[in-house]
Amino acid sequence: MKVTRYQHGQPCWSELASSNSEQAKHFYQQLFGWDYLDMPLPEGSYSMSRLHGDDIGAIYPLAPQQQHMPSHWTCYFAVDDVDATINAVQMAGGQLLIGPHDVADAGRMALFADPEGACFAVWQAGAHPGAKRFDEVNSLCWVELACRSAKTARDFYPQIFGWQVRISSNPDFDYTEWQLGDASLGGMMQMDEQWGDTTPHWMLYFAVEDCDATVATARAMGGDVCVPPTDIPEVGRFAVLKDCTGAVFSVIRLSPVL
Repeated sequence: MKVTRYQHGQPCWSELASSNSEQAKHFYQQLFGWDYLDMPLPEGSYSMSRLHGDDIGAIYPLAPQQQHMPSHWTCYFAVDDVDATINAVQMAGGQLLIGPHDVADAGRMALFADPEGACFAVWQAGAHPGAKRFDEVNSLCWVELACRSAKTARDFYPQIFGWQVRISSNPDFDYTEWQLGDASLGGMMQMDEQWGDTTPHWMLYFAVEDCDATVATARAMGGDVCVPPTDIPEVGRFAVLKDCTGAVFSVIRLSPVL
C-alpha cells in the first residue's frame, strides 16, 4: 500500500541500528529484495531501505558509544507535534532518551522508553512522511509490544497516541490490539515466566509471500530462527528471526482477507 501521509499514532518507519550495517544490508537485500540509498554519516552511512523505488526504512551502524548494545530494530510512530508528545510521555511515566532533533527539512524526531523500558521513536513529518509503502509484501505490516504489565501499557500508550484497546481472549493468553478508529495497527502480549529475562520491547513484523521460504533464506544468509514457522488461525503464518548481526524481527505470511 502506497502511503503519502500518516495519522497521529500510526507506525510510520522502521530503523535498524546494526553492529555491521554492510552485512545487514546484504542480508535484507537477499531476504526482502531491498535496495539502498546511502547518505554519509561521520562513521559509515545512513542507508535508506527502498522497495520499488520508495523509502520504507533505514539501516545504519551503531555509533562507537553504542558498541555495547546489540543490533536492534526501532519502530517510529507518526505524531502531529514532537514537543507535545515529549510532554505527554513524561507526564504518563515514560522517559525521553534522545532528542528532539530536526532532520533537515525531512521532519523532527525523538526516542523514548515507556514505563517498563520498551523503546520507541516518534516522527513529526516535514518533507518526508515516513515509509512510503506499508502493509505489503517485503514491508513493515505490524508492530507488537511484549511487556510485563499489560495494564501499565494500556494506561500509557493511549495517552500518547490516542489508541483504543481491543482485547481478544484465548485459552493461553489475552491479546491486545491497538486501534485507531476501527483499524488495528499493532498488538501487545504480556510476557510470562516462559520469556525468562527478556526485556520489554517492540517487535516489528514484515510481510512475506512465503514464511517457510523466507526462513530458509534467512538461515542460508547466516541468520537464526528464534521461533519456527507457526500458524496463527485466521491471521497467517509467522516466524521470529535473528539477522546475521543479531537483530531480532518477525516475518508473517498474512492469510487472505475473505
